[in-house]
Amino acid sequence: MGGDGTGPEMRLAGSSWVWQRSALSIGGERYAHGVTVHGRSSVTIDLNRSCSSYDALVGVDDLTMRLGEVHFSVHADGVRLWSSGTVEGGDPAVPVHVDVSGRETVRLVVEPHSPFDSVALADWARSRFTCE
Repeated sequence: MGGDGTGPEMRLAGSSWVWQRSALSIGGERYAHGVTVHGRSSVTIDLNRSCSSYDALVGVDDLTMRLGEVHFSVHADGVRLWSSGTVEGGDPAVPVHVDVSGRETVRLVVEPHSPFDSVALADWARSRFTCE
C-alpha cells in the first residue's frame, strides 16, 4: 500500500479488509510479520515488476481460540495456482510457494468452510514476493 508503483502493492479498490501486523500466531507458533484478514476475503496485489515467486505461511490466527475452518488459495492473472484444502484453528501453519513468473497480478483468497467461519481471522504470515 502507498508505494511508488515500482514493486508489489496491494490494490485498495476491490480488496478486503487487511490488518498488517508485526507479530501474529498460528498453531501456537509466533511469526514476526504478516497480514490478517477475515475468513472470507480477497486481496489483490499488483506486481508492477518482474517477480518469480510468492511465499507465505498460512493458517487460522490463534486470536480465534482454535475456532474456524477456512480454505486459502493464490490466484494470478485470474488463474488459481495454489490451494490449501481445509485449515482449522489450532493447526500448524501451511507453507505456500507459488511461481508467479510472467504474471501481473496476484490475488490472495480465503474462503470459509461454513457461514460461521467467515468471522475467523486468517493469516498470511511471512508473506513475501521475490522480484528482480
